[in-house]
Amino acid sequence: MRRRATDFRRPVRRRFSWWIWVLLFLFSIAGFVLFVVQHNHHDEDHVEQPVLYCLCQEINSRNDRVVHENRNFTEEILSARSYARQLAEQMTLAKAYVIIAKEHNNLHLAWELSSKIRSCQLLLSKAAMREEPISLDEAEPIIKSVSSLIFKAQDAHYDIATTMMTMKSHIQSLEERANAATVQSTVFGQLASESIPKNLQCIDIKLTADWLQDKSIQILADERKNSPRLVDNNLYHFCIFSDNLIAVSVVVNSTISNAEHPKQLVFHIVTNGVKYGAMQAWFLTNDFKGAAIEVQNIEDLTWLNASYSPVVKQLLDADSRKYFFESSQDTSVDPKFHNPKYISLLNHLRFYIPEIYPQLEKVVFLDDDVVVQKDLTPLFSLDLHGNVNGAVETCLEAFHRYYKYLNFSNPLISSKFDPQACGWAFGMNVFDLIAWRKENVTARYHYWQEQNSDKSLWKIGTLPPGLLAFYGLTEPLDRRWHVLGLGYDMNIDNRLIETAAVIHYNGNMKPWLKLSIGRYRPLWEQYLNRTHQYLQDCVTS
Repeated sequence: MRRRATDFRRPVRRRFSWWIWVLLFLFSIAGFVLFVVQHNHHDEDHVEQPVLYCLCQEINSRNDRVVHENRNFTEEILSARSYARQLAEQMTLAKAYVIIAKEHNNLHLAWELSSKIRSCQLLLSKAAMREEPISLDEAEPIIKSVSSLIFKAQDAHYDIATTMMTMKSHIQSLEERANAATVQSTVFGQLASESIPKNLQCIDIKLTADWLQDKSIQILADERKNSPRLVDNNLYHFCIFSDNLIAVSVVVNSTISNAEHPKQLVFHIVTNGVKYGAMQAWFLTNDFKGAAIEVQNIEDLTWLNASYSPVVKQLLDADSRKYFFESSQDTSVDPKFHNPKYISLLNHLRFYIPEIYPQLEKVVFLDDDVVVQKDLTPLFSLDLHGNVNGAVETCLEAFHRYYKYLNFSNPLISSKFDPQACGWAFGMNVFDLIAWRKENVTARYHYWQEQNSDKSLWKIGTLPPGLLAFYGLTEPLDRRWHVLGLGYDMNIDNRLIETAAVIHYNGNMKPWLKLSIGRYRPLWEQYLNRTHQYLQDCVTS
């Protein structure tokens, strides 16, 4: 069979491979899918955004409603978006303009502002009572009217500068009144602490009458005056210097009640001439479980005079008495400086214990505002390591350092004493009288009293000269022997009080006064002899 010539051959059709077709098909599908997805996403942007916005708005409005429903009035008035806050702020500004308008004699504007302030207060009060937020319809008319009056006040030249100056002067005036009230309160508190309650005066009068009328009491006093127990160093001697009968009786009762062997206790009491008879009558006619009690009159200590004692000389000095009495109207002087105890010689007798009791070797000194809760006889066996004074240090409190009591700008003080030295407390002290006489502490005390004749080293009191006289001669005692502050500190730990051997009502709130701290008063009252007829009569009278 003959073949055709090349020119007449039928051309052959070339076909794409199968995999090329597969790729084209896949690309087509992918393109279609992308087109559909893109188109749908564009439509969703246009459709869903308004829907979401509406939902958010609805949720926010619901939240607002919930907040308003749950919010109390205080939260409402503090909210920046509330009408209550706007009203409160406008009312505050309006009150300021009322004061300014009155000062400029614009009484009509002041009256209008006051009227609108009352409307604001009424609306706020109603909202608080119903516990619902103030609506726009309620707030709008008041806000507009108050705003117009404020603009009216500003047009009358009551500008912000004027407002600030006026308010500043009023603040200064209020501060002055507050300071004056504080000083007045302090003065009244000081007077109350210095006064003698009526019932105590009643008891003193009745007992003094008994002393003067009943000769048997005076005979008994003479018999006990020379008792050998008063000078027996094998017994436990306590000394108290006071003119407060009830206070001294509580100290004696509490000490005896907590002693293991009351018959071994001896109390040495020194009082003034006015209270001497009452003291004798009380302690001679009552039972104290066999304890010996001696009462002396300070006026019988004739050796304690101005020629021997600088403090006696100073107390009799006209300038000193002027300082305590005539400066009482001077508000720059601390009211406590006018307390009569500071010019009472009884308060200074603690520095003359070796002279008052020349035959004794060791004593425990007690203030009249303490209560004894434990047996104090172990104090007499404490080793003072050659020191004169056994006392509880008070430097756990920051203000009980030497520099708080003494004038360290004076070279006489700064050259001899450490300003950071730890202070200690009078009120419960163990005194080794043998060491006292050896160190001649009373002479030290006289020296510093003479140096302070112009009150340049310290102002008043017995603690500052005590810190100087007993410097380097004080043995620190365990803090549980003597807990202080019950006359001013309302927050003393109960555990500290319960473990204390002696609690001290130092401060103005003495337990026998109405202004005492009620929490601590029962600790003192439990040692009152309530069975005594005079005490019952005078308390109820």
